Amino acid sequence: MGEMGNTREIVRPAEVLNMYLTLVILLASLFLAMLVLNVYFRVRVFKAYKTLVQNRVDFSPRQIMSKRRVEEEVVPEYPQHAEAIRAFSSNLRRSIRMGTVLLLLITLFGGVLMWYR
Repeated sequence: MGEMGNTREIVRPAEVLNMYLTLVILLASLFLAMLVLNVYFRVRVFKAYKTLVQNRVDFSPRQIMSKRRVEEEVVPEYPQHAEAIRAFSSNLRRSIRMGTVLLLLITLFGGVLMWYR
């Protein structure tokens, strides 16, 4: 009776190996996508930020993270830099959103991968 509980046959059917390989490739692809998107949005955000800093446009993190506050509070103060303000705000929010989604997907697929290991 003691041996039955301790014996574990390691048999991996082709479907499990295919799923494992698929998940590994998917995780690697998501990680790579996260890196590429991070670099892409970082360049765009810093380009807009540089313009705003050079022109001494002042705003708080609370303002820049809220589309409504950007339009109601920041843009009226600096109408000549409205394009850069909107670009910075939207790219920053989009970067955070995409990074969060990709991180959740990587975590989810990593958990599934650990389950099938």
